Amino acid sequence: MINVSKPFLPEMEEYFEYLRGIWKRNWLTNNGPLVNDLELKLKDYLDVQHLLYMTNGTIAIQIAIKALDITGEVITTPFSYVATTSSILWEGCEPVFVDIDRHTLNIDPAKIEAAITERTTGILATHVFGNPCDVEAIAAIAKKHNLKVIYDAAHCFGSKYNGRSVFEFGDVSTTSFHATKLFHTVEGGAVFTTQPAVLKQMAFLRNFGHDVNDTFAAVGINGKNSEFHAAMGLVNLKKIKELLQSRIDQTKHYDAALKSLEVEKPQFIKGAEPNYSYYPIIFKSEEALLKAMKELNDNWIYPRRYFYPSLSTLPFVGKSETPISNDISKRVLCLPMYHTLTFEEIDFVCRILLRAQNS
Repeated sequence: MINVSKPFLPEMEEYFEYLRGIWKRNWLTNNGPLVNDLELKLKDYLDVQHLLYMTNGTIAIQIAIKALDITGEVITTPFSYVATTSSILWEGCEPVFVDIDRHTLNIDPAKIEAAITERTTGILATHVFGNPCDVEAIAAIAKKHNLKVIYDAAHCFGSKYNGRSVFEFGDVSTTSFHATKLFHTVEGGAVFTTQPAVLKQMAFLRNFGHDVNDTFAAVGINGKNSEFHAAMGLVNLKKIKELLQSRIDQTKHYDAALKSLEVEKPQFIKGAEPNYSYYPIIFKSEEALLKAMKELNDNWIYPRRYFYPSLSTLPFVGKSETPISNDISKRVLCLPMYHTLTFEEIDFVCRILLRAQNS
């Protein structure tokens, strides 16, 4: 069986070394030494100014919205995972969908200003498949209209724009360290900001609003993560260069094997350095996609329709005109990508795809 992804797991003994320390200290959670160590090592590896390790990527978005005091309408993308939209709704805000660029699959900055009203206070955009948004255009719009910017960078571990980590853009960037991600801590996520005051506010919100001892600085929730999850992150961070290189190698192999397949791939903006954590292809029609999926499934290969359906079509959001997202979401398919996927397995996937096209 070839699944769309497979979590990386380190050698058990490497992980157990950290577990022995946890047992010795008997410090399981509440900002323990491994959590602090992971935060410092991530800052160093990613070359970012500030970050906080969180329970998961969804809590990270919710805390970012709260910390920036975003209310009313939030301009967002319809082409993302549902957590992007549900986090806006969960915080009592209204998602306003702006269509995507058909080439990058990211939110189209040229369409943002037309969606701004007197109730708009923020923009929440996703760097889709680790491909950076047009952050400069979005920053200019946000400055002109006094809007806060959050980036859902769940796919972006290792992605850069003009030599800087993608996590450094926006008022806050968030990411996920879920087991399916390139870098994971089983469950987890993080928030990033270049603004110390925003970081301090998010730190309060992450820990029930605690300031010191029995005083509370803000209304907060439990967004902390445990020593056990941090331990997994510390072990996996040692392997990240190898994991990133495997994605690059697999991408090149897919590209060579699928030259004659009648599909498109997302395009990168100038200055983008994606992490190649996914391999999305866009078919000419949904019919062609479904035909290919059936052939693959019949051969025990299970790709995934990231992202389907378009979030603007969900039953619990207002109606929006997003024809490009609605169309692309029906035609995009992510092929298997994970650290142990072999070139022989990739060749098998590609042969099935080409056979489906030509049958």
